[in-house]
Amino acid sequence: MVSTLHDKMKQLPKERQKKIKQRAKKLIAEEHSLRQLRKMMAKTQKDIAQTLHIGQESVSRIEKRSDILLSTLRKYVEAMGGELELVVHLPNKKTVTLNHFSDLD
Repeated sequence: MVSTLHDKMKQLPKERQKKIKQRAKKLIAEEHSLRQLRKMMAKTQKDIAQTLHIGQESVSRIEKRSDILLSTLRKYVEAMGGELELVVHLPNKKTVTLNHFSDLD
């Protein structure tokens, strides 16, 4: 018999279930897609397309991609009025912001 995630969760103590649900909610809230960011900025795909001088269908494809060039991401973020910043977190080291992406094309 196949067990579902729901079945497994029901087997856990109530306090553990609560902690898992809280953590999942936090992780989901921290994740934003390009589409969500665009909507937060009250921009349409057409708005972004016009700024980038590409078609709306290209914006749609960019938003659906799971692998994107940094230069493309930078241009997309800038089209929303934002600025892309790449931050590296290493164990037991100070957080580092990588610079010099302005030359990416």
